[in-house]
Amino acid sequence: MAENSEQIRAGLSEALHQGDAGGAERIARQALEEGVDPLSLIQNVIVPALTEVGQLFQDFKIFLPELMSAGEAAKRATTPIEEAISAMGGQVASLGTVVIGTVANDVHDIGKNIVGTLLTAHGFRVVDLGRGVSPSAFLEAAEKEAADIVGMSSLMTTTRPAQRSTIRLFEEVDKRHRYKIVVGGGSVSQQWADEIGADGYAPDAASAAELCKELVGEK
Repeated sequence: MAENSEQIRAGLSEALHQGDAGGAERIARQALEEGVDPLSLIQNVIVPALTEVGQLFQDFKIFLPELMSAGEAAKRATTPIEEAISAMGGQVASLGTVVIGTVANDVHDIGKNIVGTLLTAHGFRVVDLGRGVSPSAFLEAAEKEAADIVGMSSLMTTTRPAQRSTIRLFEEVDKRHRYKIVVGGGSVSQQWADEIGADGYAPDAASAAELCKELVGEK
């Protein structure tokens, strides 16, 4: 049983690395049928695999299509795992709620989608607002969802000021202190994050997950 379990875990990890969404879901379901602990699959297979894929992308050893495929495979694999946990009368332990979105007038969301997938795998509840999110939409979602963290992505230099505008809106309505606000994206740097008063900056998806864990007190 233990040996078969390890083979299944290795197979799932390989499917994630290969971006094989169908295979990842099939192996995840097989693992659950074999009695593998669903939380263990998330913590010991999916999170490490996605972290490794993110590092390969950062090191230019794989390209954007492979990164996207791995993210989709992880989503497909996570679905039956979460269903299994719910059926057991439990739920995936949540570290907190993160509201994420790409800022107003920016249509790029691939990186943001990968961040959302990785945050979910790490145990966060993620509310993805999509692309072109206005400052008021970030604020409304943060309040509605009782967010712990608000994450804003900006890929284009021309849309980067929307991150500043969003933070200013939170300040104007005296609600800035309620939320940790983090920024990222191709046009963003630590210097910019400091300039606009963000609580954190992450250069990639893996760093974003670690940053959010630190902000909610999970090391």
